[in-house]
Amino acid sequence: MIPAARSLLRSTALSLLIVGLVAGCRSEVALSANDERLQVITTTGILRDLVSNVGGDQVAVSSLVRDGADPHSYEPSLRDIRDVVYADVAFSNYLLLEEQAIIKALDANLREGVPNISLAEGAVKYAAEIIPLVEDVSLDTIWLGMRVRGTGAVHGANRASDVLLSATSADGPGDVVAYLTGSFGNPSVYIDSTDGFDPANGFRADTAMLPPDAHTHMSWAFTKPGIYRLSMRAQLSVDPQAPSVPMGEQVFTFAVGVDPHSVPGMPAATVLSAGHADLTVDLDQQRLYLFADPEGSGEAKQQVYDPARTVIEVPSKALLEVPGDRRLRFLGRPGSRVYQLPQAVLGKHVHGEIDPHLWQNVRNAISYTELIRDTLIEVDPRGAAAYRSNASAYIHRLEQLDTYMRNTIADIPPSQRHLITTHDAFSYLGQAYGVNISGFVAPNPAVEPSLADRRRLTETIRNLKIPAVFLEPNLAARSTTLNEVAREEGLRVCAIYGDTFDRDITNYVQMMRFNADSLRDCLTTTKQGRPQ
Repeated sequence: MIPAARSLLRSTALSLLIVGLVAGCRSEVALSANDERLQVITTTGILRDLVSNVGGDQVAVSSLVRDGADPHSYEPSLRDIRDVVYADVAFSNYLLLEEQAIIKALDANLREGVPNISLAEGAVKYAAEIIPLVEDVSLDTIWLGMRVRGTGAVHGANRASDVLLSATSADGPGDVVAYLTGSFGNPSVYIDSTDGFDPANGFRADTAMLPPDAHTHMSWAFTKPGIYRLSMRAQLSVDPQAPSVPMGEQVFTFAVGVDPHSVPGMPAATVLSAGHADLTVDLDQQRLYLFADPEGSGEAKQQVYDPARTVIEVPSKALLEVPGDRRLRFLGRPGSRVYQLPQAVLGKHVHGEIDPHLWQNVRNAISYTELIRDTLIEVDPRGAAAYRSNASAYIHRLEQLDTYMRNTIADIPPSQRHLITTHDAFSYLGQAYGVNISGFVAPNPAVEPSLADRRRLTETIRNLKIPAVFLEPNLAARSTTLNEVAREEGLRVCAIYGDTFDRDITNYVQMMRFNADSLRDCLTTTKQGRPQ
């Protein structure tokens, strides 16, 4: 780093604005203005390891997300932000992999002019292969989420901006609630008509907040049958200190447990009753509409529907009883009945159009490495020879790793290459190395998996003669349903690593070798542990 810049940093670091952050722990050495090495901040441990291999002794690198934590939900600490302040270059994965608070912390606290590289996007120029994020909804009702389209560039929007979709009123025979259920069953309520819509609470009351170019799953519950009209308002917040930009208002109509073709005032309305639909904010057109694929063919088939001429059906078969879980009391008393459209995929699953877990294909990690090399050379030309040499040696290791992955997984007979897990982070591994992603726990995370859900999973395991299921170590202890099914069926529960390291797995090469070995060892044994 240029000495004058280091001097300026020492005098100004404490004056940077740091807001909205909670304390957390970390295991990496903190960055420092007194360290003459190039100071690098990454969002995750996996990226930290890639940078370390390219930078060698000439860089000091730290990650915002501590090892063992989930980048989808991690909240950065004040110490994390100090590292951002000292950084000479920053690397994130992005494609909405990281929790939005991480991206905001990074973008808001980097010094002006510091390169801020989104590796998943930039690596495409280095021949990285990307996979559209395809979700198997497996529902017999419509899947209704929320979405942001367009860039909003004319309004100054960037990846750290917030798009706010707020309910302003609800007209219907009962109450309406929209909420997300987290990976471990903790709900976050975003719209709740039971306590009214009070403008005095500000624009964040009864509001879902998304980053640009994202969409999220959502559960929708209605307490009584009938016609509901939900008024929504959208706003774009580019700067927390400045007024938000209006993005339109709209009324969405729901037919709950009644004939959707007989809604008063809408005699020729289009009825959405299946597939994938989103209440959508268009930042470029500054309007709200429905973006839907009634046939369930996938996001590429979605098209715009005018809410004034469209009815969303919530059929009678969506009627269910509120479970006894205290966390779901906002839906009503245990045993009371609500009509519900489930959110389809377990977890606080906010994402874009592309699966962000590119590194599960080792060829993509090579592309990341090449982009990291060129970025470090641009920031620190004096170290160019070392960065090129380090990158060349590491890419050779990655090429050997890619061969190892292929050869190891090839030892598994094709009929036995079935991965059942709870976290959808392995599509790249599956596509690159010929592994089928074959199962999930439950399509409806709003309630405990039903007997039918468990039966379907059990039948899949039996029909495919699957000897093992796979869980990430940091999630395994709390994945109760899959653990219970595995125990009942006499299956092994094996480890697989997706987003993070731990005390046992501390680098990328080790992680991928472990995954290949785990798949081979666990899928080539019977339920009793004997070789197939």
